[in-house]
Amino acid sequence: MPNIASAKKNMRKSRAATVRNRAQRSALRTALKKAKAPDATPEAKLTATKLLDRAARKGLIHPNNAARNKSKLSKKVAA
Repeated sequence: MPNIASAKKNMRKSRAATVRNRAQRSALRTALKKAKAPDATPEAKLTATKLLDRAARKGLIHPNNAARNKSKLSKKVAA
């Protein structure tokens, strides 16, 4: 347990960010699974694309990772 005030604050911030990131990553993975399903709707693909863009912008995932997943989704929808 930290004793210094700034270290305590950093620990609180880190804990809050971890919870937030875990929730966003879970939502992203769920959206990707729904978009990749055989009976996926165009809205599911759009939702997944939006979440990928947001995650890349916020630093949750690497921008290349988002681009790669978006490309995979587009190919799957086109096929």
